[in-house]
Order: sequence, then structure tokens, then C-alpha cells
Amino acid sequence: MTNCTLNRKVKKRSIQINFNGGDVSGIGGVELLRAADDRLGLCKAACRLLPDPRDRAGITHQWEALFRQRIYGIAAGFADLNDHRQLRHDAALQCAVGALEPMGSASTLCRMEAVASQMPPSESRKMVFQMHELILQTFIESHDKPPKSLVLDFDGTDSRVYGQQEGRSYSSHYGGYAFLPLYVYCGSHLLVSYLRPVNRTDSYHSAAVLSLLVKGLRAHWPDVKIVFRGDAGFYRPLLLSWCERHDVRYIIGYRSNEVLLRECQTTINTLDTAWHWLEHYEADLPSIKHFLDIDYQAGSWRQSRRIVAKVEHNGIGPNQRFIVTDLGGDADQLYSQVYCERGTMENRHKELQMGLFADRTSCSAWWSNQLRVMFSSLAYVLWQSVRQVGLAGTTLAKAQVWTLRQRLINIGAVVLRNTRRIELRLSSASLEKSNFMLALQRLQAT
Repeated sequence: MTNCTLNRKVKKRSIQINFNGGDVSGIGGVELLRAADDRLGLCKAACRLLPDPRDRAGITHQWEALFRQRIYGIAAGFADLNDHRQLRHDAALQCAVGALEPMGSASTLCRMEAVASQMPPSESRKMVFQMHELILQTFIESHDKPPKSLVLDFDGTDSRVYGQQEGRSYSSHYGGYAFLPLYVYCGSHLLVSYLRPVNRTDSYHSAAVLSLLVKGLRAHWPDVKIVFRGDAGFYRPLLLSWCERHDVRYIIGYRSNEVLLRECQTTINTLDTAWHWLEHYEADLPSIKHFLDIDYQAGSWRQSRRIVAKVEHNGIGPNQRFIVTDLGGDADQLYSQVYCERGTMENRHKELQMGLFADRTSCSAWWSNQLRVMFSSLAYVLWQSVRQVGLAGTTLAKAQVWTLRQRLINIGAVVLRNTRRIELRLSSASLEKSNFMLALQRLQAT
């Protein structure tokens, strides 16, 4: 490799730059992901769900090693298969994957992803279902004792596409071609990553997903209280009825209508008067708001239900929002503290789609794109285990994946290998030496 000599010196010493360092890695902390994976048994279990169609006589790379390579690469910040043209030679990643020789090439990993589209659709669907069962089981095992209650947050967000992907559709709302994956979280835990076409409603298949989640959770925790939470896009009368029949509580956004606006009209007028009166005394006014309880029965309902209304007035004008719920408590507390808490999902979406590249659905086949979403989801589960177990009580316990990667994975390392051992000498200047070692010890101890 050609040297480059800089036009400056350090205390009379010339500076040369080249790429002849040998087994030096820029992601020396990737072993932390392997420790989390070994604790969960995630890649070992997931790789068995995708059949290996290769001829056993010609196999160079083990199926599980390819799985680890792809998922660890995503978790470490490498979104594209092309990254593995060079990444396959990284000694630290080889160590984490369990290899001593160059790992799978970009084309090898591409063929692995293509397996999902080569299977019969029923088998592909079964494979995705079983991977979700694995994620749910990992979530259940993360609890030392049965929880008293769980809030399941449902939300859909766009995954933009720019090719001729199978199942793509144009959305005027998102301004382009896209998919509309459904994500389900319980707190910061990811439970579901389900790829859907964008030309369906937000609630598409959500009732079926909720039913499967409730069945799986109550098989382990029969007495757990489950709350379904979603925005107005997830409102369906049949979904409310199903929740009531199966003892699932709900708090869901509800669209405005003339009847509800009439119920709020007195409060709207009062706030409007108060706002104009206060304008004379304060230049910079915050919004003023009031919450109402309304006993309401829509034409499609067999019974009346509780509607919580937020009536607000700000500098733009009056604003009304509604939710339908069967939860108890004050209207103010239900709306501001329970329903609005679902806004934290935006951080989870950013981690999953921007930080772990779940929106890289650039395969031509539908099921290969669903598999890519699952790879990103498995990487998310690994990072969640690092946070929950390895970093509990530290300054990084609630850090997002960008920060965790920068502080714990992107560490320079010299890798020394001989016939007896492999030694990773991480940079002495690393900022998070204590947190890294603490997390590694905790993950290996459990």
C-alpha cells in the first residue's frame, strides 16, 4: 500500500500514513454484542428458522456465522451489504462471529437474504412468525418476576423505497413510494416489526397481531393487565369489542365529530374568552387547556363508552383532541400522562429505522425485505439487552444506539492471534473503559 507523507512534522519527526497496520480494528468493542447474543441465544435460535439450502459438501461459511456477521454489522453501524467487502477482513468482527478466516462476502450475505423469497410464501410467513415468537420469548425472559401491567404501543411509520420492490405502493400522504411497517413496543422493548404495504390503513392486521401477543403473554403471565395504546388510525369498533371481551384495556385516539364538538362547545367558548382577556396582560401566552369526560355512544357501538376530550386554545386558535378509553382515572392524567406517553415511540422508531437501518428495504422481493427488517429488529434486541443488563445504573443506561456505538463499539483495537489465544488490545484512550468492562462482565455473568 502506498505511503502518504504529510507536509508537517511533530518535533522534527515526519508523519507517514498507510493502511499496513495488519490486524487493527476500528470496532474493537464488537465483542460486547457477542456477549449479549450468547446470553440471549438469539442468533443461534434465529438462524435455525431460516433453512440453509446450500450443498453441505461446498460450505465454507457456517450459517450461524453468516447470521452473526449480518446482525453484528447492522448493530455496529454498517447498513449495506457492500460494507462487508472489507468488513469481512476485520479481525475483531471475525473474533465476535467465531471465525479465523475472512467471513462471508457481500454476495454470500445477499444469497442468504434471498433464501426468504425462494421459500413458499406459507413457509416464509411461518419463518417470520417464529422469529417474532423468539423476540417475544426474549422479552418474557428479561423479567425476573411477572409484571403487574404491560402497555402495548402500536404504531405504523413509513419506509420509503426508490426501486421496483415487490409490494411497493405510492402514498400521497408520505409523498412517494413506501411500505408501512407495523411496530409494537412495550416500553423500550421491541415486540413486533411487521412489514405491510402502504396502501392499507394503520390498523391493517393490528387486531390479529394484538390477539397473538395477548395469547403469548398470558400463557406465561395469566394475571397480567394488558393495555392497548394507539393513535386514531388504530381505532376500529371491532377492535374495541375484542378488547372488552378478552379483558384487554385500551386507550386509543378518536376522530372529532359534530356530536363531540357540541359537547365541548361551552368549554371552547370559555377558553376563547379567557384567551382574549389574557392577551391584554401577557405578551407571550402559553396554551390554556381543559379536559372533559364525555359519555358517548357512536352509531356503530352497542354501548356507551368513555371519551376524554382535550380542549385547548393557543396562539393559532382552538384545538380539540379526543381519546376513547376504558381506563379509570382523571381525564387530565389519562390524556397527558398515559396517552401522550406513546410519543416516546418516536425515539424507538428513530433507533430502529435510522440507527439500525430497518428502512433499508431495497431488496426486489417482499420476504427478503421482511427478513432485513427482522435482522434490524434482532440487532435492536441485542442493544436493548446491553442497556438493560450490562449498563443498568450507568450514565449510558438510557443512551440511544448512536451514542452506544460511538462509545462502546467504535474503539480502536490491535488483535493478536496465535495458536493458543486471541488478544484484543483496545485503545487506552477509550472514554468508556469502565462502562465497557462492567457491561461485558455483567453480560457474561448472567
